[in-house]
Amino acid sequence: MSPLISIVVPAYNAEDYLARALDSVVGFGPRVQVLVIDDGSADGTATLAQRYVARFPKEVQLIRKANGGHGSAINTGLAHATGTYLKVLDADDWFDREVFRQVLEALGGFVSSGREVDLLVTNFVYEKVGKTRKKVVHFGGALKPRRELSWGKTGRFAMRQYLMMHALTYRTQVLREEGLQLPERTFYVDSLFALQPLRLVQSLYYLDVNLYRYFIGRPDQSVQESVMLRRLDQQLRVNWLLLDYVSKHPVADRKLRRYRLHYVAIICAVTSVMLIRAGTPEALAQRDELWGRLRAQDPWLYRQCRFSMIGMISNLPGSTGRRVSIMAYLLAQRAIGFS
Repeated sequence: MSPLISIVVPAYNAEDYLARALDSVVGFGPRVQVLVIDDGSADGTATLAQRYVARFPKEVQLIRKANGGHGSAINTGLAHATGTYLKVLDADDWFDREVFRQVLEALGGFVSSGREVDLLVTNFVYEKVGKTRKKVVHFGGALKPRRELSWGKTGRFAMRQYLMMHALTYRTQVLREEGLQLPERTFYVDSLFALQPLRLVQSLYYLDVNLYRYFIGRPDQSVQESVMLRRLDQQLRVNWLLLDYVSKHPVADRKLRRYRLHYVAIICAVTSVMLIRAGTPEALAQRDELWGRLRAQDPWLYRQCRFSMIGMISNLPGSTGRRVSIMAYLLAQRAIGFS
């Protein structure tokens, strides 16, 4: 009998925090396949993971590979997954165990009733270092809880409601039919994981529970602003891959089309503001090139993204406009709680 869900845990030099992630997903029996993908770690990550393999041999597998980055680890996990559903758990994050039980009950209900629900959406919590009040991203209003929905039955997603990887549990076959292959040696590829397969999602189910605990605030973390500023080339690369994908893979459903535009407008705005934050003439030229290239390649997509509210705020003219764009970004950062 196949597992109900495969949990893919990309792990690179994760010895200091991997145990917390694994403790949150082991002990549920053969319904759960845990795939630890050691992405060429130089510390004790593999040794720690092997201890969990020894304790839970029917649940945990360790797969060691040469370093290829976050996307490469997810690709490897997908290739080895045998679960009906698949979810990614980064090695420094964790699940709420009691909530995970509820998720397993929901997934088990889909399978036992023969319902091929393509996407389960759950909430995630920003576990930011030094913050006692935790920000929860939920999807009420956009998605009716505990009901199987088509895209046509969804509502409008608010500004803070965009489906990050942490909120998503895909039916594994959807990912395979999409042919999902994330770029190697590139950060921020979770945006591609969160957007590309949606065109094949016919049914969604929203469970209004706080499953995923998203740990942010480590100085070396990829989403730390100082790190993002050093990796602007990779942010731009992923941004272009997203835009290119949306341009080449149109969808007929009006509400799915609206959501995809909502998502890519946010990603473009973040990239724009990061380039403004860099403050160099080269970075500002790259921001202008991003929008100019999009306008030349896909005028319709350019208009939808550039003249959305968030697109306009992130492209205010002149030095004063750039300061206002940064201020708006910082306010959003404080309100939502992201890094």
